[in-house]
Amino acid sequence: MQQKRRKEIWMVQTKRADFNGLAERLGVSPVSVRIMRNRGLETEEEMRKYLYGTLDELYDGSLMKDMGKAVKILTEKFKAGKKIRIIGDYDIDGVCATYLLLTGLRRAAGNVNTEDQSEMLIDYEIPDRIKDGYGINESIIRQAAADGVDTIITCDNGISAWKEIALAKEFGMTVIVTDHHEVPVDENGNQNVPMADAVVNPKQADDTYPFPEICGAVVAYKLIRELYRAAGIPEREWKELLEFAAIATVGDVMKLKDENRIIVKFGLRRMAVTKNLGLRKLAEKCGLDITALSAYHIGFVIGPCLNAGGRLQTAKLALRLLLSQDEAEADRMAEELKALNDLRKDMTKQGEDEAIQQVEKLYADDKVLVVYLPECHESLAGIIAGRVRERFNKPAIVLTRGEEMVKGSGRSIEQYHMYQGLVKVADLLPKFGGHPMAAGLSIEEKDIEEFRRRLNADAELTEEDFIPKVWIDVPMPLEYVSEGLVEELKQLEPYGQGNEKPLFAQKNLYIRNMRVLGKTKNLVKMNLVTENGLAMDGLLFVNGDQFLEEIENKKYINVIYYPDINEYNGFKTLQIVIKNYLFNEGGR
Repeated sequence: MQQKRRKEIWMVQTKRADFNGLAERLGVSPVSVRIMRNRGLETEEEMRKYLYGTLDELYDGSLMKDMGKAVKILTEKFKAGKKIRIIGDYDIDGVCATYLLLTGLRRAAGNVNTEDQSEMLIDYEIPDRIKDGYGINESIIRQAAADGVDTIITCDNGISAWKEIALAKEFGMTVIVTDHHEVPVDENGNQNVPMADAVVNPKQADDTYPFPEICGAVVAYKLIRELYRAAGIPEREWKELLEFAAIATVGDVMKLKDENRIIVKFGLRRMAVTKNLGLRKLAEKCGLDITALSAYHIGFVIGPCLNAGGRLQTAKLALRLLLSQDEAEADRMAEELKALNDLRKDMTKQGEDEAIQQVEKLYADDKVLVVYLPECHESLAGIIAGRVRERFNKPAIVLTRGEEMVKGSGRSIEQYHMYQGLVKVADLLPKFGGHPMAAGLSIEEKDIEEFRRRLNADAELTEEDFIPKVWIDVPMPLEYVSEGLVEELKQLEPYGQGNEKPLFAQKNLYIRNMRVLGKTKNLVKMNLVTENGLAMDGLLFVNGDQFLEEIENKKYINVIYYPDINEYNGFKTLQIVIKNYLFNEGGR
């Protein structure tokens, strides 16, 4: 049965600038300037940094509040031979942050102690997603005290761990928090920072760091730089760790703007020559060429594998892979993570199918979709909620049965503030948290129906809110597509969150011929002709059989596309990759 394609609205970006003047001064085409302007860049200085920024333009970590204090504490602990424990998190950001701290702290401590002593004195703990939940907890602190740990340093967590840090202080431990999450506020709107010995988080109200939108691993990375400076360790050793800051930035879906874009751009280059055995093995198992990785490969191939351990088993597996120095061991662990991710994909697909069926059968008219999948693994709820949101363009919450109560994860659309939506039904939720676009919660099974009913009754959403908008950067005839433009667009990479791949559009293309390709018939190749007679191939990745059924006898198509070059047997030809399409019923 053919799935009906949803309605969508095509919108053209209309931001203004001196496109020609800026293009001339920056050495690019007006098209690139228009794209940069559409991504929120306003000044020539911002655009120059975007195009030509280097690692020298990364912000100085010493600008973060308490950074100097954290370095001083750690340096003194190294000299005193005190035992330090890193507390990480089970996602890709937490794993990379833990790796960076463990590697960096042991290296810096090695200037004072022997390498063997540094390994004994500095260790780590990563909470179990199911048993421990997110972040540092009481049992982890009690275990650290029992193990004779003197100093705890968190990464990618800790900013909201008031009670837990107070307990650590009762045990006489020194606590350093490194985190990037929002600082909790009290009833008067004042930030409630935990009473740690040092709190390094650029989201603090009185922080002077210029770009707070960095991930936890980048905060850790900046701390390592300051430690290396204090210890007199060459900066090149710090730069060799850049790839892990880049992986975390992409994997934690940070916006690829400002400093983040520079970190990812140069981090990808570092990966091409990485000395990390585990990373090389993982790329190999995924069938990737490590010398040609993109942000897409990190976000959709490498990242999910590193995350799979924390979802289905333990995040320590991913960390052990990155730490491994043994080829056979690294090969085995990379294979295990790849297998776990394949299992995770199968489980996700099963949950997604079940969720979609449930919506279509029972909740098609709801404004906020609440789906209960009792047998689904709770770590997959967020992914499935995201897929449901994409499918119906409605806020979606997926609930799963936990050990004590039902747990849920939600993903939203721009028109619906999910956290505020949950605040309205807070009396039904023993625990919840989040922000406008995503949230997590706990609920009693008996309250699910009332939860669904009240969320929908309170949601001020209209049918117009459920129609997705597709933003076009430039309406550009195919006659303007050239090899030079395609090469220039590569300068704007890496693409990702906050620096999306540019989209162009043209109307009234005549479909001269077409064929369906691929083992699974998921590629339609069309030869398209403009009104001026220019012919160019267009590739469309869809269900080929459904497309043939949809097209019937239609001959003209409007497309949103990205230009590309097809290389075959040494020959290069221009082509476009079609992202969205509408049939032009009336033709020309």
